[in-house]
Amino acid sequence: AFRPAGDTDELLARSDRPASRRSRRRSPLRNAIEWIAVIAGALVVALVIKTFLFQAFYIPSESMEPTLTEGDRVLVNKLSYDLHDVNRGDVIVFERPPNEPVSEIEDLIKRVVGLPGDTVEGRDGRVYVNGMPLEEPYLPSGVLTDPFAPIEVPEGHVFVMGDNRGNSRDSRVFGPISEDLIVGRAFITVWPLGRVELL
Repeated sequence: AFRPAGDTDELLARSDRPASRRSRRRSPLRNAIEWIAVIAGALVVALVIKTFLFQAFYIPSESMEPTLTEGDRVLVNKLSYDLHDVNRGDVIVFERPPNEPVSEIEDLIKRVVGLPGDTVEGRDGRVYVNGMPLEEPYLPSGVLTDPFAPIEVPEGHVFVMGDNRGNSRDSRVFGPISEDLIVGRAFITVWPLGRVELL
């Protein structure tokens, strides 16, 4: 029997639809593989970021009060000193110096007050660098620094101190630290939320 061309086209179009729907369906196995790939990719990216770019650190002591208090968390830029030199006033995280007693705390956080070639001294309740009193706007007024003898900072080293001058074990005790020990620059407090601020 003769069938109009239009009817034939309609039948063909209808027969195509189920196949098209079937081709769009994904098997559970394929979905699982895709999710595993996404999660693995996210983990790799997170690992790369933590290893080479940024890492959060927990503040374990009172040595940097009032700038940082025990329990704060800071974000550290690990790439910072690949792009520029260490600056006086930077808050840095560094590996425990080899001449320090072994501790479960592997990384320390202090402020840089002396750069390579500087002579750092404590007298009259203040820090002097190369014979000039160091301006330290990050310290509360009235905070005094105990006197200590002049220390010359060798090349490739920095002199670090905690902002809590009366309760900080720092370069006054273990000497200037090698720049090779520096993990990175702490640039922002990220926890608790009420204390989020740039350093």
